Amino acid sequence: MAEPVDVVEALKAEFPDAVEDVIEEFGELTLVVKRESVPEICKFLRDADGLRFKMLADITGVDYYPQNPRFAVCYHLYSLDFNRVVRIKTYTDENTPVPTLTDLWPAANWPEREIYDMFGVRFEGHPDLRRLLMPPNWEGHPLRKDYPLGDEPTQFSFNWRRIDAGKPYVVRPPESDSD
Repeated sequence: MAEPVDVVEALKAEFPDAVEDVIEEFGELTLVVKRESVPEICKFLRDADGLRFKMLADITGVDYYPQNPRFAVCYHLYSLDFNRVVRIKTYTDENTPVPTLTDLWPAANWPEREIYDMFGVRFEGHPDLRRLLMPPNWEGHPLRKDYPLGDEPTQFSFNWRRIDAGKPYVVRPPESDSD
């Protein structure tokens, strides 16, 4: 078996223009990459000796509203051979699809559908991109930060006091000595 190689050095050597940022926090490695490069980078991480990130552990979506680009898609890859994890992160907006990874990992099918259903992020080349958790006729995407919560306005850091003041909190009655 090959010796482990440095993930950042290997990716910057193979894809010099695709790696936009490297973030190391709390013992975790995150590589921010260009959206169009995600499939090639993930294939390289999966197949290259010394890397061998064979397991797609998870795919998550993040809404950074009101920033632009608004959404991030994060891929968590695990190397069983070398017992290490890397996060590949890419950004997109509401109208630009992210390439699917279902050709590399068939298990990407449902997480990509969930991100589409909850955030509205589209995946180009996905074999069956339709709602997974919500009914087919549901309007909107419930995990978006600007998704309306029924009759309640959306709470943000700048308006939380006004919204919080109108909430009907339960007040515990005073305890009586007669019990």
